[in-house]
Amino acid sequence: MNSRPTVAVTRRLPPTVEGALASAFEVILNPTDRPTDAGVLQRMLGQADGVVCTITDRITAEVLAANPIRTRILANFGAGVDNIAVAAAAAHDIVVTNTPDVLTDDTADLAMTLILMTMRRAGEGERELRSGRWTGWRPTHLIGHRVTGATLGIVGLGRIGQAVARRARDGFGMRVRGWGRSFPSAAAMAALGIEPVGSLDQLLATSDIVSLHLPGGPETARMIDARRLALMPSGSVLINTARGGVVDPDALVAALMAGHLAGAGLDVYPKEPAIDHRLLGMEQVVLLPHLGSATREGREAMGMMVVDNLRAFFAGETPPNLVAP
Repeated sequence: MNSRPTVAVTRRLPPTVEGALASAFEVILNPTDRPTDAGVLQRMLGQADGVVCTITDRITAEVLAANPIRTRILANFGAGVDNIAVAAAAAHDIVVTNTPDVLTDDTADLAMTLILMTMRRAGEGERELRSGRWTGWRPTHLIGHRVTGATLGIVGLGRIGQAVARRARDGFGMRVRGWGRSFPSAAAMAALGIEPVGSLDQLLATSDIVSLHLPGGPETARMIDARRLALMPSGSVLINTARGGVVDPDALVAALMAGHLAGAGLDVYPKEPAIDHRLLGMEQVVLLPHLGSATREGREAMGMMVVDNLRAFFAGETPPNLVAP
């Protein structure tokens, strides 16, 4: 009889990761790669000793109320765990792990991509060219804004926020200002060239570009609302690679439609994969499909971290990236 633990995987992972999982466990894959619903998740919880879930799998208290539950570990493929009812999992004696730190550079790179695309109107230009509407160079065509020397306000000074600051200062000579719910040491701030700002409102009011790097959850839900968007200078730009729920979607649309914001660059949305149809018609908005960690190197590193967490757990050891309990 095969005594290897059974692990269910909710979405397709890079081949190297699926291979590593198959070498250590009995694996149940999702060959269609379709998003899971509550019923599918409950079946997995009843069939497998461990479940590899992703940020799109809503493992709520209701899902965890399924009976019986065989699963003893939820190995999340992602740094954030706001897709999991962590307290409910702990109540069922289910361990939760994540994959932190490996996506810092990839997400910071993408934030800079959105800054450049939005400020220089690159998305508009690419669409114009592909549609055959370009009539040739002219002095007033798609005039954007200079990135070099602009003031960047970073909201959230964790690893990704700091990595964006480093790129902005060293690569583009930007003035970088920062606010967060906690701050790195004064020495670290100085080394990164980040000017600390005492309040979020003050940061918003003094930045040409605001880049969000906050975690999701109730404490940050709609933190960037109509009042705070109104504080941003006219013609400024908002970048969000954090969580869609951090920004009030109606307030953002209103600020863009009124012309108060010159543009926005978004990689995350409140109800993914649904996108507010009003944003789809706005040329000044750059929209990406949650590509923050989407590099081969990043996704493979995340996957191997999942494998390490599972191996440690089933060997009776503490997983290296334990979230709860």
